[in-house]
Amino acid sequence: MVDIYSSSNFETEFEPEVIERGKKVKLVIADVDGVLTDGSIYKAKDPATSRDIEFKQFSIVDGAGIALARLLDLRVAIISGRPSSATDARAKELKIEDVYTGLLNKMTPYEDLKLKYSLHDEDIAFIGDDIIDLNLMENVGAPIAVANAYHLVKDIAIYTTSLPGGQGAFREAIDWIAMCQGRYEKGIQLMKESLLTK
Repeated sequence: MVDIYSSSNFETEFEPEVIERGKKVKLVIADVDGVLTDGSIYKAKDPATSRDIEFKQFSIVDGAGIALARLLDLRVAIISGRPSSATDARAKELKIEDVYTGLLNKMTPYEDLKLKYSLHDEDIAFIGDDIIDLNLMENVGAPIAVANAYHLVKDIAIYTTSLPGGQGAFREAIDWIAMCQGRYEKGIQLMKESLLTK
């Protein structure tokens, strides 16, 4: 396992070209199921309305990763193939503005985001785990796979997290980008300072 938090190990473990790709990231897009969650979906009936209810388990650690990204001026967006009220609720809680769900073709919202923020492919990282993510991962500058990703996704990724989806993989990906940009320690300091104002 690579210790990404040691600057000396970091620079010897990753090729300069890979670090350069991480340095350019301005927008981080994440899949949801299998990345922000472990891929499990829990179904139940609302006893009051008899309507189906869907539950997912999200990691608080990944929420901290989103806070860190914001402090480092990295935009965060979600593109998920499944419509989900649980995803919508978590995104609202984390104040993620750009949320696209229920879209099997992830390239359409991807192009929308590039246009909205005047970005190029090399300015964007995508964190994915399965075949539905391949097209997008082939286009972004920094494709990242989670530990539990399908083998073809890992083949494309320039970094694969040591942690699986739903258990801090998103946070680790943000840490990795921050290390590439030489801003990890600054980000942690900003996090500590922001907590003192709460």
